[in-house]
Amino acid sequence: QVQLVESGGGLVQPGGSLRLSCAASGFTFSSYRMSWYRQAPGKERELVAGITSAGGITNYADSVKGRFTISRDNAKNTVYLQMNSLKPEDTAVYYCHVRWTGTTYWGQGTQVTVSS
Repeated sequence: QVQLVESGGGLVQPGGSLRLSCAASGFTFSSYRMSWYRQAPGKERELVAGITSAGGITNYADSVKGRFTISRDNAKNTVYLQMNSLKPEDTAVYYCHVRWTGTTYWGQGTQVTVSS
Protein backbone atom coordinates (compact mmCIF):
# COMPACT_ATOMS: atom_id res chain seq x y z
CA GLN A 1 0.00 0.00 0.00
CA VAL A 2 1.03 3.60 -0.47
CA GLN A 3 2.96 5.03 2.46
CA LEU A 4 4.33 8.53 2.91
CA VAL A 5 6.45 9.17 5.99
CA GLU A 6 7.54 12.73 6.76
CA SER A 7 10.40 13.72 9.03
CA GLY A 8 12.55 16.71 9.84
CA GLY A 9 10.12 19.06 11.55
CA GLY A 10 10.83 20.82 14.80
CA LEU A 11 11.16 24.12 16.61
CA VAL A 12 13.28 26.78 14.94
CA GLN A 13 13.86 30.48 15.52
CA PRO A 14 12.73 33.06 12.96
CA GLY A 15 15.28 33.26 10.17
CA GLY A 16 16.34 29.69 10.69
CA SER A 17 16.23 26.68 8.37
CA LEU A 18 14.79 23.19 8.34
CA ARG A 19 14.84 20.38 5.81
CA LEU A 20 11.81 18.12 5.62
CA SER A 21 11.96 14.67 4.07
CA CYS A 22 9.19 12.38 2.85
CA ALA A 23 10.00 8.73 2.25
CA ALA A 24 7.56 7.11 -0.15
CA SER A 25 6.72 3.46 -0.81
CA GLY A 26 4.03 1.32 -2.40
CA PHE A 27 4.04 2.93 -5.83
CA THR A 28 6.44 3.80 -8.63
CA PHE A 29 7.76 6.99 -7.07
CA SER A 30 9.67 8.18 -10.12
CA SER A 31 6.48 8.30 -12.20
CA TYR A 32 4.46 10.69 -10.05
CA ARG A 33 4.34 14.34 -9.16
CA MET A 34 4.88 14.97 -5.45
CA SER A 35 3.75 17.91 -3.36
CA TRP A 36 4.10 19.44 0.07
CA TYR A 37 1.09 20.99 1.79
CA ARG A 38 0.74 22.65 5.17
CA GLN A 39 -2.06 23.34 7.61
CA ALA A 40 -1.88 25.94 10.33
CA PRO A 41 -4.27 25.92 13.30
CA GLY A 42 -7.69 27.15 12.27
CA LYS A 43 -6.76 27.36 8.60
CA GLU A 44 -7.33 25.22 5.55
CA ARG A 45 -4.64 22.96 4.19
CA GLU A 46 -2.70 24.78 1.46
CA LEU A 47 -0.27 23.80 -1.26
CA VAL A 48 3.30 24.83 -0.48
CA ALA A 49 5.28 23.33 -3.35
CA GLY A 50 5.09 20.69 -6.06
CA ILE A 51 7.58 18.88 -8.27
CA THR A 52 7.10 16.85 -11.41
CA SER A 53 8.07 13.20 -11.65
CA ALA A 54 11.54 13.80 -13.10
CA GLY A 55 12.06 16.92 -11.04
CA GLY A 56 12.27 19.25 -13.99
CA ILE A 57 9.41 21.56 -13.05
CA THR A 58 8.60 22.97 -9.64
CA ASN A 59 5.96 25.36 -8.38
CA TYR A 60 5.56 27.27 -5.13
CA ALA A 61 3.01 29.21 -3.18
CA ASP A 62 3.70 32.93 -3.42
CA SER A 63 4.25 33.06 0.33
CA VAL A 64 7.29 30.75 0.16
CA LYS A 65 8.86 31.65 -3.19
CA GLY A 66 12.55 32.42 -2.84
CA ARG A 67 12.71 30.82 0.62
CA PHE A 68 11.66 27.18 0.11
CA THR A 69 13.04 24.65 -2.36
CA ILE A 70 11.42 21.34 -3.24
CA SER A 71 13.57 18.54 -4.64
CA ARG A 72 13.46 14.78 -5.05
CA ASP A 73 15.78 11.80 -5.23
CA ASN A 74 14.07 9.12 -7.30
CA ALA A 75 16.77 6.59 -6.41
CA LYS A 76 15.82 6.99 -2.73
CA ASN A 77 12.06 7.42 -3.26
CA THR A 78 12.28 10.61 -1.24
CA VAL A 79 11.06 14.17 -1.70
CA TYR A 80 12.52 17.07 0.26
CA LEU A 81 11.52 20.56 1.28
CA GLN A 82 14.36 22.88 2.18
CA MET A 83 12.97 25.80 4.16
CA ASN A 84 15.13 28.87 4.71
CA SER A 85 14.44 32.27 6.26
CA LEU A 86 11.59 30.80 8.23
CA LYS A 87 8.91 33.10 9.60
CA PRO A 88 6.41 32.61 12.43
CA GLU A 89 3.65 32.40 9.81
CA ASP A 90 5.30 29.26 8.44
CA THR A 91 4.25 27.46 11.61
CA ALA A 92 2.07 24.53 10.56
CA VAL A 93 1.88 20.80 10.15
CA TYR A 94 3.54 19.93 6.86
CA TYR A 95 2.21 17.04 4.79
CA CYS A 96 3.60 15.07 1.89
CA HIS A 97 1.07 14.35 -0.88
CA VAL A 98 0.70 12.17 -3.94
CA ARG A 99 -2.23 11.43 -6.18
CA TRP A 100 -1.88 7.83 -7.37
CA THR A 101 -4.39 6.03 -9.59
CA GLY A 102 -7.01 8.65 -8.85
CA THR A 103 -6.67 8.48 -5.07
CA THR A 104 -5.07 11.14 -2.89
CA TYR A 105 -2.61 10.01 -0.25
CA TRP A 106 -1.19 11.99 2.67
CA GLY A 107 1.55 11.34 5.15
CA GLN A 108 0.99 11.69 8.88
CA GLY A 109 2.47 15.17 8.89
CA THR A 110 5.42 16.78 10.65
CA GLN A 111 5.09 19.82 12.90
CA VAL A 112 7.12 22.93 12.10
CA THR A 113 7.10 25.66 14.72
CA VAL A 114 8.85 28.97 14.11
CA SER A 115 9.18 30.94 17.32
CA SER A 116 11.71 32.82 19.37
